[in-house]
Amino acid sequence: AGAVIASGGVDEANHALLTLRVPSGLPDGAYVVELRPAFASDGHVIAESRVFFVGEAVGGVSGSLAPSYQARAIPLEVFWRALLNLANFLFFGASLLYTAVLIPAWGNAQDKLPPRITSRLRTCFVVAVMLAFAANLIGLLQQSMAFFNTDASQVLQQNLWQVVLIGSRFGDIWKFRVVLLIFCAVLLFVAEYFRALMPQLAAGILRGLPWLGAIFIGLTMVTSHAAGSPLLPWVAIAVDWLHTLAIAFWLGGVLTLTLLLPTALEPYEAEQKARALRAVLLRFSRIMLPLVALVILSGLYNALNYFVSPADIASNYGRTLGIKLLLAAPVFVLGGWQHIALRPQLAARFRLRAGLAGGGLLRLEVALMLLTLAAAAWLSATPIPQPELARADIAAPQAETTLGDLSLSAAIIPGGPGVNSYDLVLNRAEAPASDLEVYIQLVDPQRDIRSAWLNAEQAEDGLYVSAGDEIDRAGEWWTLLDITTPDGKISRAAFIWQISEAAAVQQSRQPQLIHLVALLCIAGVLAAWSLGRVRRTLAALQLSPASLLIAGAAIAVSLGVMAAGALMLDERQREYTLTLHPPPAVVNSVLPDAASLARGGALYREHCLVWQGESAEFRALRNRLASARDDFLYEAVASGWRGLSPCGAGLSVEQRWDVVNYFRTFERRHDS
Repeated sequence: AGAVIASGGVDEANHALLTLRVPSGLPDGAYVVELRPAFASDGHVIAESRVFFVGEAVGGVSGSLAPSYQARAIPLEVFWRALLNLANFLFFGASLLYTAVLIPAWGNAQDKLPPRITSRLRTCFVVAVMLAFAANLIGLLQQSMAFFNTDASQVLQQNLWQVVLIGSRFGDIWKFRVVLLIFCAVLLFVAEYFRALMPQLAAGILRGLPWLGAIFIGLTMVTSHAAGSPLLPWVAIAVDWLHTLAIAFWLGGVLTLTLLLPTALEPYEAEQKARALRAVLLRFSRIMLPLVALVILSGLYNALNYFVSPADIASNYGRTLGIKLLLAAPVFVLGGWQHIALRPQLAARFRLRAGLAGGGLLRLEVALMLLTLAAAAWLSATPIPQPELARADIAAPQAETTLGDLSLSAAIIPGGPGVNSYDLVLNRAEAPASDLEVYIQLVDPQRDIRSAWLNAEQAEDGLYVSAGDEIDRAGEWWTLLDITTPDGKISRAAFIWQISEAAAVQQSRQPQLIHLVALLCIAGVLAAWSLGRVRRTLAALQLSPASLLIAGAAIAVSLGVMAAGALMLDERQREYTLTLHPPPAVVNSVLPDAASLARGGALYREHCLVWQGESAEFRALRNRLASARDDFLYEAVASGWRGLSPCGAGLSVEQRWDVVNYFRTFERRHDS
């Protein structure tokens, strides 16, 4: 065990940067940095250690994943996720079963069910809401324990749960989910209170509950693996939502039927029980047939999101998925068995007795599905395999120079388009220089685009760090460094970098053919499932050839207008971008390093010092330096600006650029 020598966290000025100030004078040896980032997508907290050395590196010493992590699921997280899924599935399955199955199969002309059935249904809804409340409370406790790496007593005593509730996406979704649960509880109370006085209101509330159930499940998807998918995350969330909705109706519907059947069939004789059971199971089975195909196809697409290489199959996530599939296989077999047994023609072909589709098999199906639900919760609590694309080590561009008695080493990490860290190591006489003020500016000379001056904060003695997403494309970039010493002297260093697209941190993957095929199949299943409804709607409209022609023309015109609108918006966006950043009339070909500033200063004092006599125009031009482009300043030097006369008529192109580079040092950036 070792002592904690420093603690850090997210930089206050730049949330893309983690900072840790390490004291100087550390003795030689190995030091461990423990990282505990919490992922906004699924709430998982990754504990990982990295090792750095002071002095000579020691072989065989390396960082590792914390023992509490190891890419395994936390049992308490598995428990609350299973409990939450059970609550959501029961609520959605019971509400949709009421609307789509029970009312058509067992309801009367007023869409009413016998009181004994509606009473049991209300009990299912209340139990589901109570389970959801309990699961959410346990989930908040577990997420707080994982984030702070402590036990439940410390989370409660120190109110650490409030930090997670206020300062994380998990907390934001949690609050919305709880508010929605309270709203749902109020609706159930209103439906029960006005059941006798206003039966239509109560029935309307029950018919609207499936929409609430779908939202509950959708909120779970927002904090699931799908939200962090590197492949089309919004599509991944939508597909995972459809996958879960189909399973929720299957499990929730079968579970609700299992709970309802003893009460619903109690008054009937054996033959009447068989007819009533057959009526509801036939309708349920008819709805489930396309949903089973949707479950399989969407599950395949979900798996393809996270398995990039064969090694991923052997990961903890892959093994857990395998267990889930093994448990799910008997459920599909049993469901298919009942589907066939309910249809005499198919049952005769497969030599199955119709009596096989009964309450006993429903209870067996529920038991198997609950086991699968537990495996699914375990899978949701297991971190996905780390993609190979994020593990690749790419050499970051580095450069060195000297400025008087200062030696400077600069690096851009990782060195590709996107978010980068700009690291500077400054030493004076081989000792860290910790008394400096450092500013950084990124310049794309080909597009005449430059960033604001970034203050590089001192992360430790001699190490100055900044970060940002200023580098937005591959190619040549300049880094300008202004280093201020305690006596107020400013020194300039400049570097030319060749930014490579390959060095970018890949945050997304492009879909492959198999992903597109899976999505097309999912769309086909949804289209086939809704085809019957579309046909009934068209039949009710009693369309004639003329009305069909008008409808087709209206659809074609609407699609054309939308396509034209999209093209116009795209064109306007390009025009807007060109308006903000038009191609420069002339490109700065001189790197603004110390030598260029020295040459430019001499030329400015010789040819352009007269500008300062025109105080108003000179101040106006100087005040525009933060937003002025290089080609504008070049034109001002060559041809003058407002009342400022040309001062570079007899200068070469390179000399004019030296003057421009020097004139930019008048920018007042340190006042803030």
